[in-house]
Amino acid sequence: MNFPLPYPGLALAPASPQFIDRYNASGHGQLGAARELADGLNAAAASVPPKYFYDALGSQLFEAITHVDEYYPTRTEAGIFDAAHDHMAAALADAGITRPCLIDLGAGSCAKAMRLIPHLRPRQYVPVDISVDFLRDAAEQVQNTFPELAIVGVGMDFSAALVLPPQVQRQDRVFFYPGSSIGNFSPDQALAFLQRIADPAQGAARGLLLGIDLVKDKATLEAAYDDALGVTAAFNKNLLRHVNTLLGADFNPHQWRHIALFNEAQSRIEMHLEARCELTVHWPEGERRFGMGERIHTESSYKYTLDSMSALLRQAGFSQIKPWTDPKDWFAVFWASV
Repeated sequence: MNFPLPYPGLALAPASPQFIDRYNASGHGQLGAARELADGLNAAAASVPPKYFYDALGSQLFEAITHVDEYYPTRTEAGIFDAAHDHMAAALADAGITRPCLIDLGAGSCAKAMRLIPHLRPRQYVPVDISVDFLRDAAEQVQNTFPELAIVGVGMDFSAALVLPPQVQRQDRVFFYPGSSIGNFSPDQALAFLQRIADPAQGAARGLLLGIDLVKDKATLEAAYDDALGVTAAFNKNLLRHVNTLLGADFNPHQWRHIALFNEAQSRIEMHLEARCELTVHWPEGERRFGMGERIHTESSYKYTLDSMSALLRQAGFSQIKPWTDPKDWFAVFWASV
């Protein structure tokens, strides 16, 4: 894809983006991860937070998922960006924001932001992700595409706190959280997260661009998380390899099968890993026995309606809420100002 220069005539920024690794420097690296993982595996119903999908290989596998036929969210959201980017820029302008500091949460490959950068013309682009090495490479690619754009990459686990480093401008902050990643939070957690974005002491946002997956038929939802090629299954099982690295555990991915199902009562897709046999997993300070058929809950992805997400945004303190959808009403991108 060719991108127009968003700032013709401006002096070029440095050849490489700034990068700040708060994830490893803050103690939320391997030591903090090991404690969190052990707690989850020792729980009565074992679980692993979905943020641990994203080591370097997991990030690459997720990029592959976005290209399989069954996984509609990425291409559907991209279609909304392409159709409505001028309307999104106008919504920011109506809020008095002409040159935002665009903060891309869970940026991954940064591909989604790159569709909007020429139209939103950010003063500063701040990709944030827990997968530090993958993000560093992605930020370099953005800088190569937009050499005049000031970029500050931040390696950080933003799920618990949203205090950004001082290199990130406070003026006209617009948070960008695409891909329906907010669905990984329960509704109560999502509300708390949105409140942190709107809180001047944490996010200090002027506004939010948010992508959400909408409720639809069960077959379409389950196929999107259990594709015929098995890419999502590989992504889910790679979590065990990452847990082995972080916790010093001895999971054998071949002993587990990928499960994806839609929990209609809670309006969420659930992903699990199910033990194929009785087994015991060990790590330096503990172990866990699993019976055949016992599961580890690895992800929830809550699905919303336009009304339910609008209500959640209002409850979090946002206003001027505007959604854009695709022709099938499968996905939505919201603008909300503070």
